[in-house]
Amino acid sequence: MSPDRLRAHPRIKHALGQNLVDIVPSYTSVLVSFDLKGMGLREALQLLQSSISTCEGEIESSSVKTIELPVYYGEEVGLDLHDICEHTGLSIEEVVQIHSTTSYQVYAIGFAPGFAYLGNTDPRLEIPRKQTPRLKVPRGSLAIADRQTAIYPKQSPGGWQIIGRTPIDLIDFERENLTMFEMGAQVSFRPITREQFLEMGGDLEDQEAQQERRCA
Repeated sequence: MSPDRLRAHPRIKHALGQNLVDIVPSYTSVLVSFDLKGMGLREALQLLQSSISTCEGEIESSSVKTIELPVYYGEEVGLDLHDICEHTGLSIEEVVQIHSTTSYQVYAIGFAPGFAYLGNTDPRLEIPRKQTPRLKVPRGSLAIADRQTAIYPKQSPGGWQIIGRTPIDLIDFERENLTMFEMGAQVSFRPITREQFLEMGGDLEDQEAQQERRCA
């Protein structure tokens, strides 16, 4: 995400105030929804233009949110680790080391609530999406595709290559923005052991398997 769009985000929120319905920044654009009953189109466009045109200077490093998430990179949850190793020529230990020592930027949030597109991954980990997507990817699965990485916040279909799982619940309906991720934030991953993963509330089974066991 460009620095100008990062600076424009809070300026737009301030300019439109209570008339702002939603603002969704992405890679090269910002979608702004506002209440036409409280503000005319011409006035809104003028405020938006003013907000964008005044975005000058560098971003304060202290204003950039940093997030560290624990991840269990074990083979029982890293469902595609062996395929990734075969594709890249790296060992599992090398894949984990490279992935977990890189800091990623939140470029966009979409596909599903709380699904943050993070980049860029190390070129050595570049791998295409799966040719046949999974119908159900377990909640918390950490995955890579092309030069991006992401966590599936809830069980859902998905075609990214899964390398691990976080025990942290990324969706919280008590939060104003539903998720801890925000545009421009820096995200890193901290490897944890299987025992730590379980102690922090992590699930080794997918939600479908748990439901079937409860109903049996």
